[in-house]
Amino acid sequence: MNIQTELSKIFKGELDTSAEALDFYSHDASLFELRPQVVAFPRDADDVKAVVNFVNQHKDEYPELNITPRSRGTDMSGGAIGESILLDVSMYMNALHEVSPTAAHVQPGMLYREFDIETLKQGSILPSYPASRDLASVGGMVSNNSGGEKSLEFGKTDNFVTELKVVLSDGNEYTIKPLNRDELNVKMSQDDFEGNLYRQTFELLDAHYDEIAAAAPKVSKDSTGYHLWNIWKRDTGIFDLTKLFVGAQGTLGIITDIKVNLVPKPAHSGTLVCYMRTIDQLGEVIPAVLAHKPASFESFDDNTLWLCFKFFFSFIKKLGLWTWIKLAFQLIPDGVMLIKGVPQLVLLIEFTGESVDEVKHKIHQTRLDLEKYDFTYMEEDETEAKSRKFWLMRRESFNLLRSKVKDKHTAPFIDDFIVPPARLTEFLPKLRVIIKKYKLLATIAGHMGDGNFHVIPLMKIEDPKERAKLKPAMTEVNDLVISYGGSVSGEHNDGMIRGPWLKEMYSPTILSYMVDVKHLYDPKNIFNPHKKTDADWDYSFSHIREKF
Repeated sequence: MNIQTELSKIFKGELDTSAEALDFYSHDASLFELRPQVVAFPRDADDVKAVVNFVNQHKDEYPELNITPRSRGTDMSGGAIGESILLDVSMYMNALHEVSPTAAHVQPGMLYREFDIETLKQGSILPSYPASRDLASVGGMVSNNSGGEKSLEFGKTDNFVTELKVVLSDGNEYTIKPLNRDELNVKMSQDDFEGNLYRQTFELLDAHYDEIAAAAPKVSKDSTGYHLWNIWKRDTGIFDLTKLFVGAQGTLGIITDIKVNLVPKPAHSGTLVCYMRTIDQLGEVIPAVLAHKPASFESFDDNTLWLCFKFFFSFIKKLGLWTWIKLAFQLIPDGVMLIKGVPQLVLLIEFTGESVDEVKHKIHQTRLDLEKYDFTYMEEDETEAKSRKFWLMRRESFNLLRSKVKDKHTAPFIDDFIVPPARLTEFLPKLRVIIKKYKLLATIAGHMGDGNFHVIPLMKIEDPKERAKLKPAMTEVNDLVISYGGSVSGEHNDGMIRGPWLKEMYSPTILSYMVDVKHLYDPKNIFNPHKKTDADWDYSFSHIREKF
């Protein structure tokens, strides 16, 4: 069957099977490569419905037919690539319908940076943006349940989604939002596809309520599996299916419309920058910092610091020449500070407030409280004019790795674990032992307040000896993370890289409930296969990119 020819009869948007398009869409920001048969650019929800109905109609005859939704392709887990129909919503489904100081109504393909411009006009932000905020879409943030530097204060994307429109496996579009018990009863009384979904979902969650609640990872944020424990709350009587679809990576249906709450952008912010020569006191430093309730608490390591110094000229295009020159002069004092010894970690502790004086007071009080620890350098910046360079280093470290280091490539495979912050002093040295054991050149950056770290090794993946390190190194790191009560994904989700480890994260029974939900919502497995509950390492490993 010629998919493009058949789809063109029912599809208003564009279809592309050119070699250039298939090459481009065979990759996202992950290690993997899956080459689609056709790339489809839907104009609206009716086009999405048409594709789902087409796949349903032909699935029995052509079992390989499936749909992978995609927006901006920044997914680092392999969640935005597929071998059949790649549905890119970024070309046409990218409108902002409405925005106010407290809420927004947007299509999934809109770039976050463009969305941010409009919300800032209202004095508000969606604070769950990831480090890839300049590249990511709002729909990608919802599908991955993104978080970032503001998650310490505000939590992740699922805290802000209030309503979704989703095309489900029957080819129809449905509105999903929180329901009270009376509204839920009305849904469950329907004698149709939607009513059956609500009934069976509720029955599963209610019958195993305590067991499911106990399975929730005991960390501040998590993006693994399906968050069954967040859907039905007996104490509030609220049943909220948005909690199922946020973070589902398009494996249960295709999101076509999004409503979110917004928060006021803080009037002022400032940062306390601290250099730590060693991490020996980290277990004491973290609670001492958190006691002051910072808005953000970030960190990056010595490898990231040197990388940013080495490629500092790369920031000219991003900053503009004059801003870059000012920033370069600001680095001179920090270069002098480095003479005292290269810090093992740089801490960025951000505070917000209604005035500069309020921010200044918070920063100064925190500094006074932290002076008893072994910092080689501490700088107060109540306006972020001086600390901007450090935030730039933190946010751009992955892009520098990806674009500037010759002969080696970013290998995001142990890049998103989270452990309880109080245990980092024990955990991080053991992590470094594993990294050293496998001779991985890696940067470590992360959200210190959450204990969520992004370890990005540089590897020559084309070399079979390097590729052979992936599974054993990942197994050791994931086992270590789980042994410390952590999660293998705090933000970046499962996809092809962490989906195979869900059986390590959850008991066989809990994982079976997740599989049941996948089958209930997607009985023919038409939505984004080989991700999450049906991910398999042999399949994933066989699709690692051979050329970068």
